[in-house]
Amino acid sequence: MITVSLCMIVKNEQDTIARCLESVKDIVDEIIIVDTGSTDKTKDIANAFTSKIYDFEWIDDFSAARNYSFSKAEMDYIMWLDADDVILEEDRIKFIKMKEILPQDVDIVVMQYNTGFDHMGNVIMSFYRERIFKRIRNFKWNDCIHEYICLTGNITCVNICITHKKIHSEAGRNLRIFEKLISQGSELSVRNLFYYARELLYNGKTDDAIVYFNKFLDTEQGWVENKINACDDLAKCYLMKNDRKNALKAMLRSFGYGIPRAEICCQLGYYYMHDNDYKTASFWFELATRLEKPEYSLGFVLHDFWGYIPNIELCVCHFKLGNIKESLKYNNKAAEYKPDDPSVLYNKSFFKSISCNEL
Repeated sequence: MITVSLCMIVKNEQDTIARCLESVKDIVDEIIIVDTGSTDKTKDIANAFTSKIYDFEWIDDFSAARNYSFSKAEMDYIMWLDADDVILEEDRIKFIKMKEILPQDVDIVVMQYNTGFDHMGNVIMSFYRERIFKRIRNFKWNDCIHEYICLTGNITCVNICITHKKIHSEAGRNLRIFEKLISQGSELSVRNLFYYARELLYNGKTDDAIVYFNKFLDTEQGWVENKINACDDLAKCYLMKNDRKNALKAMLRSFGYGIPRAEICCQLGYYYMHDNDYKTASFWFELATRLEKPEYSLGFVLHDFWGYIPNIELCVCHFKLGNIKESLKYNNKAAEYKPDDPSVLYNKSFFKSISCNEL
């Protein structure tokens, strides 16, 4: 059986750290906490779970802090978590089993990261991330913001989920770090052009986001998943500016990077719904229903676009086109994904209320 060190970097996480550590305390073999300047009770709470608590001066560099935490690990493998992550019971059971059977020639273990949820608690956004690393391989984190470890060596993907339950975040922190880098004369990597554009978008700087999404795409470099996401986000930026022509171009540009993704097909559906062109809209929503959802994707997957959303919107499109039976069919299909969704239930009630002749 392998042994695992959990390494975390934290700052002012008193509201979440106990929840996180409680979920892992009996499935890892060592807990290492690196505190980057807490002024609340974070370290006091952590002390109930481990004595291995270290201070690290915050220098606006997540990789530096994570690499320091990794340097303190002593077990066979190292896992990282954020303080607002938890491992649910079903995944805890799988984790214990993984420790028993994982071949010791594995260098990196990739796990699903569930980061978005609907009002019913269903996962609506996830992606796979590098999560556990063989300690003697001395893997290093890269980039001071949106940090990552290069995927090299013997990599395995396991069916274990880490659940991200964010309570609060430091508004503007990531954008501030990027702007500090730029002010110091640092040239952003291709990868960070993408993430900087996203931070600009998240902080309401739409015009600047458009510039940097285009800069990223125009490099014709970068990871294909980031290119597709950039097209999607760029289209959203243009729509915010009511620049529908360039929004359409951005969405269609994504098809140059691979098989169409349901997220963008649905955005194209909405684009044509806006123009009351329900026939064209239905084409794109229908295409989304026929695409195969990526498995073990390191890119962001918005699950509703791969089932519920295109079907519920096809219900609307076919109703607008006068195809009542088709409309009912697609509402029933949407119900297969979310049987208790308010829109599905409303539509069911509506279809029951209209005459049999119309159906």
